[in-house]
Amino acid sequence: MPNPPALKAQIQEDVKSAMRARDKERLAALRLITAAIKQKEIDDRVEVTDNDVIAVLDKMSKQRKDSFEQYNAAGRDDLAAQESFELQVIGAYLPDQLNEVELSQAIERAFNSVQPESARDMGKIMGVLRPDLQGRADMAEVSRRVKTKLSTLEAN
Repeated sequence: MPNPPALKAQIQEDVKSAMRARDKERLAALRLITAAIKQKEIDDRVEVTDNDVIAVLDKMSKQRKDSFEQYNAAGRDDLAAQESFELQVIGAYLPDQLNEVELSQAIERAFNSVQPESARDMGKIMGVLRPDLQGRADMAEVSRRVKTKLSTLEAN
C-alpha cells in the first residue's frame, strides 16, 4: 500500500498527539477533519492526495466561517467560539493565503494561457486557476474577479 499523502499523515499524527495530551477540544476538531477526509475517500473510491485534502479543508473552513457568522448574529457566543476554534485548527493545515498582488498575477497568467474571447471561457480560466489557488484564496472572490475581467474584455 502506498504511503498516505503528507498532509493526511500529519493530521493523523496530530490526532495521536492530541490523544496523548488529553486535549479533548483539539481532538474533536481533528476527528472532524479525519472524518471528512475519510468521507471523501469513500465517496470518490480513491486514496486522497494532498490537493484533495486541501479541498476538503477549504470546504470545511468555508462552512465554519458561515456558521461562525450566523452564530455571532444570533448571539450564540458559545457556538461561535466553538466554530472559531475549529476554524483555527483547520486553518493550521491550509497553505498560506495569497496576497492581492499574487492573486492578481495568478489571474493574469491564467488569462494569458487561456486567451479568453468571451464570458463563455470562464470555466476554462477557473479550471486553470483552481488547482493552484484551492485553499490559498477564496474561490468565490477569484470567480468574481475573473467575471469582472471578462466583462471588461467583452466591453472592449
